[in-house]
Amino acid sequence: MRSLLIGLLLGVGFAVGQSSPPAPAKLQKPNATSSAPDKSPERNPNLTPPRSDSVNAASLGDDAGDSSSKDTQIDLSPPPNDAKDHPKSSDILSDEGSAGGGDTTEFHPWDPHKAAKDVEVGDYYFKRKNYAGAESRYREALFYKDNDAVATYKLAVCLEKMNRPDEAITEYEAYLKILPYGPEAADAKKAIERLKSPAAGVKPN
Repeated sequence: MRSLLIGLLLGVGFAVGQSSPPAPAKLQKPNATSSAPDKSPERNPNLTPPRSDSVNAASLGDDAGDSSSKDTQIDLSPPPNDAKDHPKSSDILSDEGSAGGGDTTEFHPWDPHKAAKDVEVGDYYFKRKNYAGAESRYREALFYKDNDAVATYKLAVCLEKMNRPDEAITEYEAYLKILPYGPEAADAKKAIERLKSPAAGVKPN
């Protein structure tokens, strides 16, 4: 009896095993070549610049390459229609001394120490009544330091001493423009009034 039950159970188990649903099939992995980006150099070039330490200097050759240095020639010629579109541009360049045939703009040197020395030497000549020598040094001082109030005023006094009233007035007025309330402003105003008066023809002592 026991052997009969065992046989039935084994038969039922075998039948159940035959009727069980089949195991699920394994999912197929996607093809790496179908979804991965194409890394071929034809379709995806490497845009990263080469590193300097990875460049073989021997493979560069001896040919001279292009340079962006100051030796590179730049075309500075005007556009074809520039003369028609801007007819007066050449006149402006001539005024500035940049066009052909014009004088180059002159830049005076700036040397206040030399200017002060010129004033000192001018005073030396002025005290000895060498007004021509004093005028020369005062003007040289203004060459090295334009609009110097001291040199301008002393030049005006020197010109007045030389009986050149028009030039003296010009320098007195220039001083007043530089220092309207300067230490010599009152004397400069009086000198202008004096030189513009009818009695200005008398040479001052």
